Order: sequence, then C-alpha cells, then structure tokens
Amino acid sequence: MKRVVITGVGAISPLGHDWATVEARLRARRNAVQVMSDWMVYDGLNTHVGVPAAPFELPAERYNRKTTRSMGRVALMATRASELALIDAGLLDDPLVKSGRMGIAYGSCSGTPANMGDFGRMIVEKTVEGITATTYIRMMAHTAAVNIGVFFGITGRIVTTTSACTSSSQGLGYAYEMIQSGKQVAMLAGGAEELDATEAAVFDTLFATSVKHNGTPELTPRPFDAERDGLVLGEGACTFVLEELEHARARGATILAEVIGYGTNSDGRHVTHPNADTMAVAMRLALDDARLAPSDIAYVNAHGTATDQGDVAETQATQSVFGERVAISSLKSYMGHTLGACGALEAWMSIEMMRSGWFAPTLNLETVDPRCGALDYVTGEGRRIETDIVMSNNFAFGGINTSLIFKRW
Repeated sequence: MKRVVITGVGAISPLGHDWATVEARLRARRNAVQVMSDWMVYDGLNTHVGVPAAPFELPAERYNRKTTRSMGRVALMATRASELALIDAGLLDDPLVKSGRMGIAYGSCSGTPANMGDFGRMIVEKTVEGITATTYIRMMAHTAAVNIGVFFGITGRIVTTTSACTSSSQGLGYAYEMIQSGKQVAMLAGGAEELDATEAAVFDTLFATSVKHNGTPELTPRPFDAERDGLVLGEGACTFVLEELEHARARGATILAEVIGYGTNSDGRHVTHPNADTMAVAMRLALDDARLAPSDIAYVNAHGTATDQGDVAETQATQSVFGERVAISSLKSYMGHTLGACGALEAWMSIEMMRSGWFAPTLNLETVDPRCGALDYVTGEGRRIETDIVMSNNFAFGGINTSLIFKRW
C-alpha cells in the first residue's frame, strides 16, 4: 500500500485563512460567533447567531465573470481554498494537475441555497423567471467538486462526498484510500459550506440550535457543558493536497504530516439519533488502519457540536475506546459548526496544534455534563501536549461516522 502525505493546505475559515491568524485567535480564546441580524426577518426562526467566514479576496484576474458564472458562494470558497492549497504545495502550475493523475474528493451539505430558492419559486409561483443556465450548477450538491475541477482543468477521478457533517472528512478519507491503492498520485480533498438561514432552519426545527445566547454570542456554543443549548452554524472551506509519499519526495515537496488511519461506518439505526456503539467502532477502525493502540493517541479533536444527544453519545464512545485519560476539545466552540467544511478545517487545525505542541481548549466549558463520558477535557488556557499523533472525529446525520489519524512528519 502506498503511503499518503499532506503537501499543501488552503483554508477559508471564520477564524482566518492562515495558521498564524487562526492560532492567535485560538490562544486569545475568543470565538467568532456574531448576531445574524438579517435572519430576524424569518418568522419562527429561533436562532439568531452564526459564524460567517472572515473576509477573503478573490484575485480579479482569475476570478472573473467567465470563470465564476457557475459558482455560488460555496463553490467560490472551495475553489479559492483549493487554489491556496495548490500554491502551498507548489503545484499550481505543475503538469500533474491536468495529467489525470490528480483527482478530487470534495463535499458540502448542499449547493448555494439561494439558487435552490429559484426552483422553489418556480413550484410556488408557476414560473421559470429567474432560472438561468447556471442555476442548477450553483445549487447542485456536487457544485464545489465540479467547479474545482473545471477551474483547474483536473481530469482525474472526482469523488463527491455529500454526507452532511462528514462531507470533508469523508473527502479526506476517500482521497487517502484512492492514493493508498495507487489509483491516483495526488488528490485535492476537503469540503466547503456557506452560511444561510435555511440551513439554520434545518437544525432549528429539530430544537438543536442555540437560542439562549442570541444577545450574547460570545457565550455560545458550549460543547460538553451542562448548560449547552445547541449548535451554532458557521461557514468556510478547506482543501488538502494529498500526495503519494515517493512522488512528494521526488519533487522535493514540503511535507506537513502523514495520513495514517481512516475509519468510517454507519449507524444503520436512525437518521438523527447518534449511536455511541458505532461511533466507537469507527474510531477503532481508524486505529486498526493505522496499526495503533488506543494508548498511542494523546489528543482527540471532537466533533463536539454542543447538541444534547450528540455530545453525550460522542464522549461516551470516546471513553469506551480510550478510557478516561485522553485529552479532548472541540474547535466548534470558536467557529461554530461549518457543516461540510468542518472535518477538513478541524483536521488542519489539529495537525497544526500537534506541530506547535499546544492544543486549544473548548470555550465556554464550565461544568461538564455528567451524562458525558469521563475524559480529560481541555479547558482554561489550553494544554501543552507533546505528541506525534492526533485523531480527528466527525459524525453526521444519517448515522455516518468518520475518524482520521494524522502523524507528525
């Protein structure tokens, strides 16, 4: 089996778009949650807090009317993150990109919601007014992956991982397996999501959004806390360049980390109620893939959405695998739940925390819910941990579970 390394990362996140900026925000222990005043016009929408991506630039010479006509915001963020990743890897103008030996594994929960609204208007008002040749391209679930491919002329395999909150972690996992098996030499992998009131409504109807802190956004979300009241939605994009080790070495690439383990499965039981047993199995699958024992993992980056059932199931699953000793924290306390982007954004930040030896605490965690698993919850100023290995976990609607393991290079 081929070894798979990370040679580039590009990100657009609520905390910033480079590690120095993100790390400063994490160390300052300030989240990016804000009041979404434009959501208040929706009658019955209870949550009014969200986490937009930090402002980002699109170079006009490349992102013009012609090249972006098929892109909504989610595809724009995905494409720009992918460009930054290719630059970081030193591959932007390399023949490899268009050779057929590079592929894409990328996902989002959906395309641009505004364009879905165009078709909704057609159904309600019985008119196709407003629907154009690009409306569907912008709204389709695989809009990010396809637009990345067209923008860069990538002709290898495309794996479209539209699996809700595991979209980008599955993107990373399947890209890893694609290279490991020798089907592709390199892959762009990750996910993206744009923030929209319609997605907030999805969770609002399930009583899963934070509503107590509409006026105090700095106090939410509160993963694992006894007083948590639900998730806060965010947005962003993150793309990894995954590459076969010997190919990366031959071209003198800078290697950020190695992907050594991936596990994924499904609950097979309920669409929205998490299952701690199968969550634990996904973690064990990743450990087996990496040929590691639970004692080899010093830190787990949690999915940690701050939902009532999710936090309990996830932490109980984590305890069943690792016991009470493993350190754990949730980055969603800083940037909210970025849905299709969360797996890649959180994996990137986990790798960078491993490289720096400092791990961010969970914000707003004052009293751990006694129903949650007994774990070493990182709080306060954060934690110095010297480790060469981290695990990053994500769990999605539909009972889809993922676990990724990365090793310091």
